[in-house]
Amino acid sequence: MSVVGIDLGFLNCYIAVARSGGIETIANEYSDRCTPACISLGSRTRAIGNAAKSQIVTNVRNTIHGFKKLHGRSFDDPIVQTERIRLPYELQKMPNGSAGVKVRYLEEERPFAIEQVTGMLLAKLKETSENALKKPVADCVISIPSFFTDAERRSVMAAAQVAGLNCLRLMNETTAVALAYGIYKQDLPPLDEKPRNVIFIDMGHSAYQVSVCAFNKGKLKVLATTFDPYLGGRNFDEVLVDYFCEEFKTKYKINVKENSRALLRLYQECEKLKKLMSANASDLPLNIECFMNDLDVSSKMNRAQFEQLCASLLARVEPPLKAVMEQANLQREDISSIEIVGGATRIPAVKEQITKFFLKDISTTLNADEAVARGCALQCAILSPAFKVREFSITDIVPYSITLRWKTSFEDGTGECEVFCKNHPAPFSKVITFHKKEPFELEAFYTNLREVPYPDPRIGNFTIQNVFPQSDGDSSKVKVKVRINIHGIFSVASASVIEKQNIEGDQSDVPMETETSFKNESKDDVDKMQVDQEEGGHQKCHAEHTPEEEIDHTGTKTKSGLSEKQERLNQNIKKGKVKSIDLPIQSSLCRQLGQDLLNSYIENEGKMIMQDKLEKERNDAKNAVEEYVYDFRDKLGTIYEKFITQEDLNKLSAILEDTENWLYEEGEDQPKQVYMDKLQELKKYGQPIQVRYMEHEERPKALNDLGKKIQLVMKVIEAYRNKDERYDHLDPAEIEKVEKHISEAMSWLNSKMNAQNKLSLTQDPVVKVSEIVAKSKKKLLFSKVKLVYTTKTGIKTIPKEKKCKKSKCLSGEALQIAVKRREAKSKGEKKDISI
Repeated sequence: MSVVGIDLGFLNCYIAVARSGGIETIANEYSDRCTPACISLGSRTRAIGNAAKSQIVTNVRNTIHGFKKLHGRSFDDPIVQTERIRLPYELQKMPNGSAGVKVRYLEEERPFAIEQVTGMLLAKLKETSENALKKPVADCVISIPSFFTDAERRSVMAAAQVAGLNCLRLMNETTAVALAYGIYKQDLPPLDEKPRNVIFIDMGHSAYQVSVCAFNKGKLKVLATTFDPYLGGRNFDEVLVDYFCEEFKTKYKINVKENSRALLRLYQECEKLKKLMSANASDLPLNIECFMNDLDVSSKMNRAQFEQLCASLLARVEPPLKAVMEQANLQREDISSIEIVGGATRIPAVKEQITKFFLKDISTTLNADEAVARGCALQCAILSPAFKVREFSITDIVPYSITLRWKTSFEDGTGECEVFCKNHPAPFSKVITFHKKEPFELEAFYTNLREVPYPDPRIGNFTIQNVFPQSDGDSSKVKVKVRINIHGIFSVASASVIEKQNIEGDQSDVPMETETSFKNESKDDVDKMQVDQEEGGHQKCHAEHTPEEEIDHTGTKTKSGLSEKQERLNQNIKKGKVKSIDLPIQSSLCRQLGQDLLNSYIENEGKMIMQDKLEKERNDAKNAVEEYVYDFRDKLGTIYEKFITQEDLNKLSAILEDTENWLYEEGEDQPKQVYMDKLQELKKYGQPIQVRYMEHEERPKALNDLGKKIQLVMKVIEAYRNKDERYDHLDPAEIEKVEKHISEAMSWLNSKMNAQNKLSLTQDPVVKVSEIVAKSKKKLLFSKVKLVYTTKTGIKTIPKEKKCKKSKCLSGEALQIAVKRREAKSKGEKKDISI
């Protein structure tokens, strides 16, 4: 089983894999460990990754990139509309109201949901990892920004399903970095000591995230996280682009923003210039040839000027740092180190802002580009039962506070409860007890919309069905478990009703505990609510099992971790005095993809993969024809020149030239079978020439080998005829048979070679190398004689490990050992002799 970690970045993606030797970042087919988050669609096939990036300028309208921020958002979302201005391709409103892209694929306009687009990219990353590992890949951990909401997280999970991946966890990027940092540390403080606090700062291409984490031996706990979702490396690129657009407008009288292709080229050059300025403080040139309207443009920029232009962006670096310290209740002296990752943290001015705030040097011990992927791979290995990993518990946090709202029986009344506060530990579950007589609905939403970079605070509605009153007419106690799961997604996991059992003579032993309601609750005692149960912890396997803890309104607990009330209730359930009945839950989640729609996306992805495979086979068949034409024509003028007549040469050259012209004209776009037939037709003319050449080159060696074997046998026969005592054990009848076969072989060889020598090189050979090799390996020729003879110094065998039937002599190694033992015995030596 293989497990991988995927850093699903805005600009680039990285794949890390857990192997027995540790964590390794794998390379794609271009030997590049970085795969661009880019998909280009064409008339016949798709290009994904590096191949698609090269088409950003040439295939502007159909090359999709920068789509990460569109996950889980409606088309009318302000963020989508802002991104729409930046993107050169067209966005479209999907039937469910979400944002999609409209491109031309297979000669027709087609809309694709963001889940499909990301699914294409993930499928490519899956293929890359499978090619590198030489085995199937299914389980993975995918990174996402810590500020992603429920809708965005569910959208990424759907994209993983489209790609055929089993996502074990959606992991916050800064948490993945923290895991990659902490799991290898051998000097972390013990659990009973003060933890080591480390700040992790990740500024990538599109977002800025800060987390503070507490480390103990075998334990990681995220204390707080802050972010600026609208600050990243691309904002610094935009500052340069805007500056040069204005300069070119004045200097060259051109409006770059009206030309998509020119604007994309300028973005690429500005990104290169930004990276160069991080290493050089002097003036650096910007030169672009044939930029727009056949004009060559040039300018220059230095680091001081760049930092002055980006002053407003640099001012946004400090507020998240200050906020994370306040949320974690820490001072600067409590921080052990500051780790930075992400491409934009290489900007000297950004580093300077961070150092200035913390008053200490920053650390760059982690790989700025690959740390997220490595952390994800480590988490995947921890979650997978196939790997044994050092015990390391990970506690993440909830980025936004979440509140539940429900209707009460009081006229137009509603109840509310904040079930998860900001920076609450996750994964985590709570059980809420309601007293209800009928089904009811819970509405989950984000408490403080100002903190959420999302225009809609709703998470979803959950209807608890089949609630009924007790037999005596009282309200039923309904326990509802709400959960922030391992992916950071909120859900109502389960609901159950506690039903009293009518047991004669024992009614007094069935206590239904009275519970204190919240002060803002309705006066009607039917609608009481209390948070009863909490559970939290680290998941070690696929199943989400966490230790349970029952908490009542007094906060008392039993030794087992359960409240006295819950222990009493559990005992009553065991005794049959009360019964717990599971209730069905109907969920309606904001921006949730329907299963039918998701299945259609999965099916479409399979069809596109098959189309890509067929197109690749078609192109390979076409390339095979083209390669054969060029290769054979080159050899006709060199090594094949002696093996073809002038007439045939002229004819074949004309055929090759016609084929070449056909390839670039009507043969440009033909089915695979047409190319295969064309190749077979060419081989019909070229194969005889190739055979003549190969036979001429290999025939001398084959003849030499056969001649040596004949000479060897002839020497043995001659020695036998001369009464050589070494061959006394041979059978005279066998020797006669061998002589006959040798005579026949020599006659065959002489006749064939005489006939072959009369032919020219342009004629087909009389005898083939395969026939000569077959003769030399023929058993009837050489296996009749057991060429085993004794010498005074030892045993020689030809061939090895044969045993003579008449003399019963040993063969090979055993016979050599026997002779050496005999010699040792004659010399008076007693030690054992072996080879």
